Amino acid sequence: MTNSENTGSDFISEFIKEDLFNKRFSYVHTRFPPEPNGWLHIGHCKAFYIDFIMAERFGGKCNLRFDDTNPEKEDISYVEAIKRDVKWMGYDWEDREFYASDYYEFLYDMAVKIIKKGSAYVDDLTDEEIREYRGTAVADKNNITDTPPGRNSPYRDRSVEENLDLFARMRAGEYPDGARTLRAKIDMAHPNLVMRDPVMYRIRREHHYRTGDTWCIYPMYDFQHPLSDAKEGITHSLCSLEYEIHRPLYDWFIKEAEVFPSRQIEFARLNLSYTVMSKRWLLKLVQEKYVSGWDDPRMPTIAGLRRRGYTPEAIRSFVSQIGIAKTDSMVDIAFLEYCLREDLNKRAARVMAVLRPLKLIIENYPENSTEELEAVNNPEDESAGIRRVPFSRELWIERDDFEEAPPPKYFRLFPGNSVRLRYAYIVTCTGFDRDSAGNITAVRCTYDPGTKGGNAPDNKKVKGTIHWVCAANAVPMEVRLYDYLFNVERPTDVKNRADGSLSDFTDFFNHDSLEVIENAWGEPAVANAAQGKPVQFERLGYFVRDPDSSADGNKLVFNRTVGLRDTWGKIVKKS
Repeated sequence: MTNSENTGSDFISEFIKEDLFNKRFSYVHTRFPPEPNGWLHIGHCKAFYIDFIMAERFGGKCNLRFDDTNPEKEDISYVEAIKRDVKWMGYDWEDREFYASDYYEFLYDMAVKIIKKGSAYVDDLTDEEIREYRGTAVADKNNITDTPPGRNSPYRDRSVEENLDLFARMRAGEYPDGARTLRAKIDMAHPNLVMRDPVMYRIRREHHYRTGDTWCIYPMYDFQHPLSDAKEGITHSLCSLEYEIHRPLYDWFIKEAEVFPSRQIEFARLNLSYTVMSKRWLLKLVQEKYVSGWDDPRMPTIAGLRRRGYTPEAIRSFVSQIGIAKTDSMVDIAFLEYCLREDLNKRAARVMAVLRPLKLIIENYPENSTEELEAVNNPEDESAGIRRVPFSRELWIERDDFEEAPPPKYFRLFPGNSVRLRYAYIVTCTGFDRDSAGNITAVRCTYDPGTKGGNAPDNKKVKGTIHWVCAANAVPMEVRLYDYLFNVERPTDVKNRADGSLSDFTDFFNHDSLEVIENAWGEPAVANAAQGKPVQFERLGYFVRDPDSSADGNKLVFNRTVGLRDTWGKIVKKS
């Protein structure tokens, strides 16, 4: 944790304080329960931030538990990715790593216990028939209301003895997949569809990544989750708002199983503009090759953000500052970028790089001569010191830093104009070269030796400063520029297509979200940039060395983390 993180009051803290005061619980124990069917994204950062910080705030503990009861979609690779990401974010679960699959025998025993109480039965209806008998919901965006009553299954009144026998035979593998289910016997007329005899177990002959082929029946999430919480002594089961309608069922299973009375509390999930926050949607992007993988730097996954150059401190600051609310809302991605810039500005070393190079020739600088100039590593951190940057007659500058016929208020290079070369000299443009096709290939200028390193008489003051790289010592780089993953703020909002059909979120995928520049140049210091350690390319933005770089430094690849322009920061400072 960092001192900048918000540890102020919020509604979850108030609930916990009330529970401790009223002696409902004598301690606080939370859990982060990911399903290992995909990689974590920034929405999960909010979830486990809340889980871990509530435990820390009240002197309790937080478990990492994998809710791995859906073998069709789960894999050990996802488990390892999740552990790597949670640890990278700065959270430690010590010896509190658990798996719902370790509780299969316990969960089976609890199901038997509920059957013996007459509160569960084996049903022969198909999935489609179960949905039909349950009734069709008339639902608004957040709640299921005004639902016509469902109908009881014809198998609902089986005896306890028959249900126990059938359930045991389900476990023994006597029936094909989907032939029978175990359902809770609650109320088929309940206004909340979740409470209409939900399925507790289904038959699935799927190989489980941990239990192998030991089981052919698997518990449903709504059944295993509260009982797994209870088994671990979880006091406060903190989850996102979509589980609010499941809370009555959570409480029902705990009561019927007569186990530890864990309490479920819901909070608003994180919705971020210009991206999607669902493992199912992110998996579609990966499988259909919209992106290169789960760790594509455009993805909102923790692995993607890490590869993009985000820091755990910036993400935690963001999650802390958006707060813990009870109502869903959309957070502007510009605020995430603001938190990132605030962090990177303090820690990123400065270097100079040119992405779209244009040759600059200083005609009155000695040929075959090189000198070293002093450059500041980080103006925000005096302890970062200085570095030596080579300078010579021929340099690379950005193509955008020269105009033959400049627009108004253009303070960079054009014929007759003077600018300062960062850390170096004032130069004056004397002309330029063209190739046979009319393209500008080089800019020519002269320099004033008396203006070195910021020195200049009053009559030599200039308005423009540009960056550069010494051509003789330049390091070649590939640079990848990333933009938002989607072209619209809310890509999952359904719209009408031109042909009248309804849109899919992939319709709004930004096909220009990645630009690869293969002929960029950097000063020698870029070769020393460590993978994952942020640097600022002066005037261009923050970058990070990508794992695609070769270990020997012969191939350098940099990802742009975020640009320098900060509209959100300007808004914050004005308000």
